[in-house]
Amino acid sequence: MTGGVRIPLNDYGVLGQPPAPGEWTPTLTVSVVIPAHRAEHTLPLTLASLARQTYPAHLTEVVVVDDGERPAPPPSAWPVPERLRVVRPRAGAWGRASACAAGAEAAEGQVILFLDADLVLFPEHVEAQMRWHHLADHLVVLGHLRFVPGLDEIPASEVLAAVEAGAVDKLFAEEDATPQWTEGRWDQTDDLRAAGFTAFSVMVGATASLPASLLRAAGGLDASLVLGEDTELGYRLAQAGAVFVPDRGSRCWHLGRSTVMRREPEVKRHNWPYLAERVPVFRWLRRHPHRTYLVPYVEVVVDVGDASFEEVRATVDGVLAGRLPDVRVTVTGPWGRLRGGRRDPLGDPSLDLRLMLACYEGEPRVRFRETVPDDCFPVPFRFHCPPGWVPSRGTIGAVVKHADRQRLGIVSLALDEREDGEVVHARLERTAAVTRARRCARPGDDLDDLIHEMFGTMWDAGDKWGLLPAGSAEIAGSAGGAGGAAPPGPGRAWTGGSGADPGAGSSPGRSGARPLRRTARLLRRRLRALVRKDRPCPASV
Repeated sequence: MTGGVRIPLNDYGVLGQPPAPGEWTPTLTVSVVIPAHRAEHTLPLTLASLARQTYPAHLTEVVVVDDGERPAPPPSAWPVPERLRVVRPRAGAWGRASACAAGAEAAEGQVILFLDADLVLFPEHVEAQMRWHHLADHLVVLGHLRFVPGLDEIPASEVLAAVEAGAVDKLFAEEDATPQWTEGRWDQTDDLRAAGFTAFSVMVGATASLPASLLRAAGGLDASLVLGEDTELGYRLAQAGAVFVPDRGSRCWHLGRSTVMRREPEVKRHNWPYLAERVPVFRWLRRHPHRTYLVPYVEVVVDVGDASFEEVRATVDGVLAGRLPDVRVTVTGPWGRLRGGRRDPLGDPSLDLRLMLACYEGEPRVRFRETVPDDCFPVPFRFHCPPGWVPSRGTIGAVVKHADRQRLGIVSLALDEREDGEVVHARLERTAAVTRARRCARPGDDLDDLIHEMFGTMWDAGDKWGLLPAGSAEIAGSAGGAGGAAPPGPGRAWTGGSGADPGAGSSPGRSGARPLRRTARLLRRRLRALVRKDRPCPASV
């Protein structure tokens, strides 16, 4: 396994074709984790098919998590894998997510393969997935399943006989089986190679494998979820830099219809409120114009440096006034040097820092930190904005939308150039790109270069996106040209603005200082008129 493989977006085709089953030498260990609840009729068939896998038995362990109300009886006399353990979730824990988490915690393998307890696997199922994990250490491999009649229509003894005879493929005709809904997305996106940032949305936990280290990096399963946990985990894995690989050779039959097939409207009604809180890129679930959520869409970082209270306030207020409500603002500064005790209220050398804290004491979207982590996982975007620069109401949303449409990892907006040549700029970072680059980096690699190679980066002028100095933004806002984004000065009422917002659209070509541009055009016209007036007319020559 090598972390240095650089995969652009989700195009794992750069890895080449994996080795054919039986024509390579595996080295990685795998733990097959099976959450089981009321699966006493189907689980023995799943275990029997696991006992007939082509992946080496000495590299495979199976962990069954008994999620029943009472401990289930030990496995029957039917064939079982050589290394099989049965564990129970922690006391009081229940549901698939809790069972999977308990199984992953007990697992000893380098790779974890989650399986449902009602699958009958083809002999190459495990091997087909494992060959990918030998190529890169940040892949999530998805198996290929088809839905077939349940045990109420086909005797278990007939299924077992096919397993033992190595004839699982003869049990049902492929054309008579029902494809999983995800297969349509595979077909539309060249098996997810062209799926880009949305590849995670087809992760279904019925048969999916990933490195144990990647699962830990993503924080494991959210045991508070009883449904939809696989989609939510897929989202966090994407933010941790994962690439999603469907393998049509990792085949299995699903005995009976799934819960989604039987009760889809009810499943969606249940899952959507939970996913809306935790998966910010599902924008269609976040339609409310003013509320916040458990996981923000964008974290805006404002580094205080030597800025004044007024400069920081102008930037933070501009962000909070934006059309994107699910943002979190992190203001970084030396807050630890603030001490209690008697002090000169007006002559305090740390007065500006104290005023910043006081200004947002009751604002839940603003937090204060000494430093910020290398990334904002699981928040999908981080926007660095220097203090004293004010985004219009639509700036941040427009930059994010542009980054999505162009599939960019970083968008940098040039704002000013200092005397020493340093370019003052704002910067949007995609968490999935940053974490992928960090995972793939070798000693001496530049992270921005890696992000450019795998995702793409761009520079543009900040004023084209409505990002202006505080003074200019307030002038533009009073004229209706910045969408009312400029914050009022202390003691002045917030009146908002009714004019067009230059940052609201998706086009980067809109100006962020329309009144200033109009003034410039008027000056140019007057200058041309003066030049014509002073120029001698042809009749007098």
